[in-house]
Amino acid sequence: MALTPPLQPMLAEARPTLPRDSALPGGLAFEQKPDGYRAILFAGRDRAVLQSRNGSDLGPAFPEIGAAARVLPPLVLDGELVVAAEGHLDFGELQRRSRYRGATARNAARTASAHLIVFDVLDTADGPLLDQPYQARRALLEGLFADGILGPPFALCPATTDRTTASDWLDPAWGAVGIEGVVVKGLAQTYQPGRRGWLKVRARASAEAVVGSVTGRVTAPSTLLLGRYDSDGRLRFVARTAPLSRTASREVGARLYWGDEMHPWQGRRFSAGWGSKETIDHRPVVPDVVVEFTGDTAVDAGRWRHPVRYLRVRDDVSPEQLPLVDG
Repeated sequence: MALTPPLQPMLAEARPTLPRDSALPGGLAFEQKPDGYRAILFAGRDRAVLQSRNGSDLGPAFPEIGAAARVLPPLVLDGELVVAAEGHLDFGELQRRSRYRGATARNAARTASAHLIVFDVLDTADGPLLDQPYQARRALLEGLFADGILGPPFALCPATTDRTTASDWLDPAWGAVGIEGVVVKGLAQTYQPGRRGWLKVRARASAEAVVGSVTGRVTAPSTLLLGRYDSDGRLRFVARTAPLSRTASREVGARLYWGDEMHPWQGRRFSAGWGSKETIDHRPVVPDVVVEFTGDTAVDAGRWRHPVRYLRVRDDVSPEQLPLVDG
């Protein structure tokens, strides 16, 4: 095997809509983007390394993947590590499992098994495939599944060259089961480690929440911290917007008032982003302004994982009319 860990994965650049055929070499292929961890598997009878996107070894946390990898012929596979539960991909359970080791990890492998959804093959016993076009690598990958060489816990990532099918995958209904969107690849593209040569389009849907706090000035906020109430009447943080336009900032700021010392978010610390230890300098406001926003389908226990985009104020909706958040 020519390829050894760590290997930088090829990456995707975000786009708001599906591109046209001329965007990438050789025409376009569209793949589903599952909600999981990017992982490269170095498999073979003498090794099993499950490498994360940043180069760390996920193997100790997911021993069932390693066990299956050790009975494979020499292969390097690129894919998305997922955990499924109750008919959808459960990112929260995947996060919990990533922290387990030893007997705890082995027990979790039996009760909440992981799968690797494979979308590329990068190396075989015959040599590396990085310089081969995507179309050739995909055909080889499909053959590995068709011939029974790859099977559970490995799954073939759905792919199509039909733009209409890819558009259907952006429906929020797919998001509800854990498909974040679509990755677009050129049929003639080679695999270029570390380069953002693919394109990614996230599925998005609109929702409403109450403005609980802001960054910047209350009368002209930079971003909004959004909340919904839970069944106990607590205001729970659910999302943060991307920076507002000047028009949006004026529109929302004209309706906001400083929150007093009894505000539930006074003194509360919020993370600046998913996985970040940096906190936000924010200013609580009276939680009576409801706004509509669009966000992707990565939602964990009612909380949007990525920044959302402000659309408009909803004067016709009160905070009490919003869906409750629990979990």
